[in-house]
Order: sequence, then C-alpha cells, then structure tokens
Amino acid sequence: MGARRRYAVVDVETTGLRPSADRVLQIAVIQLEADGSPGRSWSTLLDPGIDPGPVHIHGLSRERLAGAPLFPSVVHHLAELLEGRVLVAHNARFDWRFLAAEARRALHPLPVTERLCTLALTRRLDLPVPSLSLASLAAHWGVAQSRPHDAEDDTRVLAEILVHSLAAARRLAVRLPLTPCDPHDEPVVYPARAPRPLCPWAYPGRWSAGQPLVQGMKVAFTGPGAEPRELLMARAARAGLDVMNAVSGRTSLLVTDLPAPTATGAAPDDGGEATVKRRAAARFGTAVVSEAEFAALLGDVAAGVPRQAPPVEPPRVAPPGPLAGRCYLVVGGSAAEAAEVRARIGTLGGIAAVDVTARVTHLVALPGAEDDARWPRLQALGLHGCDPLTLAPRHRDPARTGPTQPPHAPATPAPVADDATAPWAGDDAARPGGEAVVLTRGAEADLTPECPQWTVSVRGPDGSTVDVLAFLADTEDQVRADADFVHRHAPAAADGAVELTRDTPHEVLVELRPGRMPPDVSRVAIAAVRPEGESGPIEVVVRDDAGAVRARATLDAVPPGRGVLLAHVDRRGALWRFRAVGRGFVDGAEGLMAFHGISW
Repeated sequence: MGARRRYAVVDVETTGLRPSADRVLQIAVIQLEADGSPGRSWSTLLDPGIDPGPVHIHGLSRERLAGAPLFPSVVHHLAELLEGRVLVAHNARFDWRFLAAEARRALHPLPVTERLCTLALTRRLDLPVPSLSLASLAAHWGVAQSRPHDAEDDTRVLAEILVHSLAAARRLAVRLPLTPCDPHDEPVVYPARAPRPLCPWAYPGRWSAGQPLVQGMKVAFTGPGAEPRELLMARAARAGLDVMNAVSGRTSLLVTDLPAPTATGAAPDDGGEATVKRRAAARFGTAVVSEAEFAALLGDVAAGVPRQAPPVEPPRVAPPGPLAGRCYLVVGGSAAEAAEVRARIGTLGGIAAVDVTARVTHLVALPGAEDDARWPRLQALGLHGCDPLTLAPRHRDPARTGPTQPPHAPATPAPVADDATAPWAGDDAARPGGEAVVLTRGAEADLTPECPQWTVSVRGPDGSTVDVLAFLADTEDQVRADADFVHRHAPAAADGAVELTRDTPHEVLVELRPGRMPPDVSRVAIAAVRPEGESGPIEVVVRDDAGAVRARATLDAVPPGRGVLLAHVDRRGALWRFRAVGRGFVDGAEGLMAFHGISW
C-alpha cells in the first residue's frame, strides 16, 4: 500500500466554493491502514452559522442542521483522526483548504503534512473513464453509490476507489502524486460571522462599567483571543445577548484583547477587520472590555424585557387625491425647490416623473427651466403647463404648441382639489396603470402573498448614475452577516431571495422572491448611491410577476445626501409590505453600510 503509508479519506459538504468566507456543513472521515484494511470512521453535521447555500445539491437544510455542533467543538477529534496520515479526497485541494480555513478560525491547526487527490491519481493512472467524476470512477471500479453528495456515503465510495487505485498504481509502478500541505498554502480567512438569529429580548441600551450585562444588549467581537470566536459568540447568544457583526451607534459592548487606539486615533495594524471595529468603537463611544472581563460578565446577565412583535396594521396609504392619474414633470429651480413641488404632487395623489415618458402630460416649469437641455423637446410635446404653487394649468396661447414659458412670479395659490370644473380635470384618469398606488414618504402597500416574485425598478433621470444596494436585515436594520449585503459586485443573495439586474441604462431592477427569504430576515432595505455632486429625484416602481405596476414613489433624499434609503420591504406575518422611506445619508455607501451593521 505505498511505502507503508496510512490514509484518512475525507469528504466535506460546504455552503459555497470560497473557503475564505463559506463554511463546512458536513465532514466524513474513513481511515485506511497501510495494508488497505479500514480503520476508524466518523461523520458529523455542522452548524455553519450562515445560510446553508445550495440545498438542492447537498440536501442539508436549516432544519436538518438544527442542533448540529460548531466546528470548534469537533476539531480536536478531527485532528486525532488525521494525525500521521495522508489526507485523501476527490479534489483534495478543495477539501483541504476548507478544513484548514475552519481550523484557523477554531485556533487549532490540523496535523496534516501531505494530501493525495484522487483526481490527480486517476489522471496519473490514465484510467479509461468517460470523466473524472466520482460517479464515473465508481462505475469503473464497480463501487455502488447510495447517496451522492452525502459526505458519509461519498467517503465510503472514495475509500473503495482508493484501494483499487493504489493497487493499480503499485502494479504499474506509478509514483503517487502526493502534495505537501504547506501552511503558506492555507487560505486567508474571514473571522467567523455571527449567525444573527433574532434575539428575543428588547434592546436595553448601552453597557456601563460596573453594571451587569442585560439580555438584549448588542455585543461585537474582534481580534484574536484565547477562545475561538464562534464558541464565544455562541456563549453570548445563549446568555441572551444580541451578537453583532459590526460596531454601530447602538452596540452596547465590544469584546477584544487588542490595545486601545493611540491619541491620534490610530489602531494597531491587525489585519483590517479588527482595526475597523476598534476605530468604530472609539468613534461611537462604545465600551470595550477584554475577553476575560467579558467571560466574567457572562456569569451574571440580568433578565431582559421580551421583544414585542410589531402589530400587523393596515398599510398607511392615503386615499386617491385630486391629482390621481396625472403625471407631472418638474424642471428648473433649485434641488430643494423642485423636491418640494414633487412632494406636493405626491401628497395630492399625482405622479412626479423623473424624466420625459409617455405617461407625462403636465409640466411644472420653475425659474431656469429654459436652461434645461430637455426644454426644446418639452416645448414641442404640448404638455399642460402648470402653476408651480397651485399646480393648476396655465392658459395656453393658441399660437403655441408647447407649454407656457416658465413663470418667474408664482400666481396666487388656488386649491386644486376644488377645481372640479378645470378643463384638464380627469383627462388622464383613465390612463393605463392609473390604479397603481402612489406612495409618499412613509406610505405603504401590501405585496400579495400569491405573487412569487416582485420587481422594484429604481431609476433617476436619463444621464444620471444610480447604484443600488440591498440589505437583508432584522427588525433593527442589522444584517445577519456581510453576505446579506447585495450590491454591484455581489448582485444576489445566496438563496436567490434578492437579486440585482442591470440591463437597462440608468435603471436597476431589484428582484424580490419572498418564498426564498430566510426565516430570520425581517426586512429588505433598498438603497441607492449617486456620485458626489449629483442630486435629483429617484423613481421607485413596484411590479408584480406579470409586470403590472402596483405601487410607485418618487423620492428626493431628506436630508440631501449621496446615499438614499429608498424603501423597506417588511415581513408582516404571512405578508410582505413595501414602504417608501427617502432618508438621505451624507456618507453615501459607507453610511448606509454602517447603519446596517456592515464592517467594510
């Protein structure tokens, strides 16, 4: 059996393909002795602390993994099974890098010095197989497969394949393609992320020195410690604390053994992640304790107040206003002036367009409108020119085909709602899509549960740049892990519940699939970021799976800022509810990420 080597045949199932961030869900090990006889075998499921990923491939759902141990709880036993043996796997680099990454998080290196990949061994043997898949090799050697993609069965199959392959290598005098397990080959890993189950206790506020911890307090961890972070997080969660992945203004306590920042605000160079959290704690005035101090505090955690589920109330939607069914375009004026007019249009039930479309029939021209590049085109369209103050139409000049010139002195206000005899009243009421709900800031609309997918269109005026972000969060706007941040470079959540599409210039589509939403996600926050110096309205349109418009809102950031929190999609029992927000963030993407608990 090859120079009296002993082997440990291993297979892992994982949440994804990146050992730096994805996690191991299942491990199976079978020992083979130097004479080919089987030794000890062992298999376990693992709690990954994150979404299990492609359940349709590995079959390991959240329900099946419930109650499974964390990797740090089993790493000592795994190391005992691997010690003094060659690690064998089908694509051994993949399995080894995942196990090495988990071992680094658990602060317990694995005693493996060599690995053998059965893919490489099959290529070296040049076996007459149609492919290098495990199924193909099993068929070649006559090994039966019972449960493909189950780590325990895959390991049994691979152990039998290995016996046949080693015998063939010995008969053909083929040198085994052994690879050293160089510590420098081990991947850089991100620290373990908090699984962020919904804490059942209400947030009681910050912690003060000399006081006990209270259930519901938000605690974050950073930097190396004597205990694996996953185990420390699990202890904190069992005690009733709300474990966070980042430090924000609501974090009660930061646990770290790193030294405090210097007087100049600099933190030690510790690899990035800890530096960010340590500086954030200094900025927010968050209390910081050592790991030993925190362990002592865990011995006496005061009872908290149970979190109250938000009541399921009817959506806050204003009844149709006097401008219902009409669509206005506002041009000219300052950003604040134009935003005020658009807000008034929405309050009265009208649609405030962000650009010229087939729906637009009314024009509000503020001072400077004639300097807008679209003005000549607007003049030729024959739109209803409206008074900026009253939104009532101005009288047309029969000799003109376009709207009147922009006014420089507003007319006396007149209540639009009472102008039932105006010649333009009702001329847009029957336009297609007039039944859609127009949402003002704070207004809501229910998304019917029978619709499997909703599409939210986000766009600014032509020529503008709008970058869309989405956060899968809890009721306190905190993400479970950084992987719940959906953006340009990670355009889909792992479960496909939220996905961004950029196929049309100046527009981004946010696909929402409520049926795929993880059970501990209570809110999807949709936000937008624009370049420095660019402002103006952003249009948000909600469509069902047939493409019908069900709700729409035109939002200007309040207060103005590069970042805009556009909308919340909130879980309300069996329903999901869309709410227009329009909150501005001066810091753009950084401010939005910090608000939702992202450490970047």
